[in-house]
Amino acid sequence: MGNIFLQLLAVVALCIAPARSDWLPGTATFYGGADGSGTMGGACGYGNLYDQGYGINNAALSTPLFNDGASCGQCYLIICDYSKAPDWCKLGKAITVTGTNYCPPNYDLPYGGWCNATRPHFDMSQPAWENIGIYSAGIIPILYQQVKCWRYGGVRFTINGFNYFELVLVTNMAGSGSIASMSVKGSCTGWIQMTRNWGANWQCLAGLAGQALSFNVTSTGGQTIVFDDAVPAGWSFGQTFSTYHQFDY
Repeated sequence: MGNIFLQLLAVVALCIAPARSDWLPGTATFYGGADGSGTMGGACGYGNLYDQGYGINNAALSTPLFNDGASCGQCYLIICDYSKAPDWCKLGKAITVTGTNYCPPNYDLPYGGWCNATRPHFDMSQPAWENIGIYSAGIIPILYQQVKCWRYGGVRFTINGFNYFELVLVTNMAGSGSIASMSVKGSCTGWIQMTRNWGANWQCLAGLAGQALSFNVTSTGGQTIVFDDAVPAGWSFGQTFSTYHQFDY
């Protein structure tokens, strides 16, 4: 119990306000190499994580955490559970990571491996993981909780697709970090409900080329922001547009 108390003190020292008061048990491994370069891209669709505002402190989430992509962009505060693995943990250390990828079950291994369909597991970038675990351990027991995300600058929208198909990637989102619902409005249309295509990519089937685009986005924390004319008329597929608005929760 004393060791857990010391870890909690370390968390307080980081001046992080958890979104939930309870710590949940899980496990963590690492991937992507010593520089974390192998973690770029991933099932959330962010591509270069440095360019999109997420950096190297990232993790691939197991099935119950990934939630079919609904958790893309969420932030998690993680400590190694020293009470279970004193030889593997770095006492008093904590790290906050962003969920940017999916760690699927490996059914060539017993029960689907560490990222099986029921286990809360983080396959973290190696640099992030080594903040809390001893390299030779390979896997460590952890305690985690979802926390508020902090980002530099505003939310960004990347417009992909073609003709009557718009695929919008939303990045650099603070607060809860993830989207519950989203709609788009062209300068010549009303609001059109969008649906999640994959990861942090949202889609609609409409002819919006040549129109300025506004977005109505509700975070999983329940905050709604209307991004009026976030994309100017004359945009082209493949372009990214930054805003001055950001989520608090």
